[in-house]
Amino acid sequence: MEIGVLSQSSTLERLIKDELKPYVKQIDTEAYYAERFLRKLGDAGIFSSANKSQKDYLLDEMYVVQETAKVCMTTAFCLWCHLAALTYVRHTKNNKLKSKMLPSLEKGEILAGTGLSNPMKYFAGLEKLYLSAKPVEGGYLISGVLPSVSNLGSEHWFGFIAGVNEGEQIMCLVPCSAEGLKMKEKVDYLGINGSATYACSFHDVFVPDEWVLSENAKEYVEEIRPAFISYQIPLGLGVTQASISSIEKVCQKQNGCNQFLNKQPEELRGAEERIQQKLQAIYKGENLHFKEIARVRLETAYLTLEAVQASMLHNGSAGYLKDSAPSRRLREAYFFANLTPTVKHLEKVLNG
Repeated sequence: MEIGVLSQSSTLERLIKDELKPYVKQIDTEAYYAERFLRKLGDAGIFSSANKSQKDYLLDEMYVVQETAKVCMTTAFCLWCHLAALTYVRHTKNNKLKSKMLPSLEKGEILAGTGLSNPMKYFAGLEKLYLSAKPVEGGYLISGVLPSVSNLGSEHWFGFIAGVNEGEQIMCLVPCSAEGLKMKEKVDYLGINGSATYACSFHDVFVPDEWVLSENAKEYVEEIRPAFISYQIPLGLGVTQASISSIEKVCQKQNGCNQFLNKQPEELRGAEERIQQKLQAIYKGENLHFKEIARVRLETAYLTLEAVQASMLHNGSAGYLKDSAPSRRLREAYFFANLTPTVKHLEKVLNG
């Protein structure tokens, strides 16, 4: 049972085969950013929401994330960043911004990132807000630092939230080329270094009113949060599916002694299928409920960690090589567990 059945699935399969698979090791070991693959997805119409309901395009795009994550979660994470930014523009009531940006984002002509890690933690009571906004004629001046924003480049855009005062926050979209915005690339992570991640420093960056997504960011986050988290779930499902496949490929290794390991592929596959069924039930309902989605997101994170660890044990010394697929997926899974909302963030929201 799959998240969705994409009408362009054969196109997606071809693009993954031609534009992503040949570069996976380079992405993982040399911080190569698969920008061409992302642009090709848009060019093929895979991000188009035309004639689709919100649930239809959500399920289709979740499927794209899942299929990409099976091969390379770093690139699937970049894809998630772009889809998150698309979500912000799809929901804005700023029609001037929407009419300008939405067609270019859906066609992959403009790629975008999401700078909402800190604000999501701020609204959950975990961090202070890092950016401030000063109202001026025709817009705002933004100051502060976002430590990590991914899927960025010289011609990319990204979303952010800044505090106007203690009780008022705005959400905006900004181009990476904006005057006063300085970016420093970060490639010192355990994995995911091909995600085009930058520290972004704002020094009185002027953001005109036409770039403002919402002047009530807290309310706006409530609206976009279900899609924001939905697009993350298939990151873990793709890695889980790839890990199960890697276990099945080595079942006869060393005279079949893997059968004595306590985590077997049938158990993992059953757990993954149950998550797929929960997703189907959620998206068949009338409304998307944040806590239901968050619970599945948390369950997926724990299952992904189980699956990659099992894959490492089943693959043995072959998996322990620095550039092996099992070790890459192990590092990807630990990133997924720490992607906002992190496992501890979700535990607090659901059980705090």
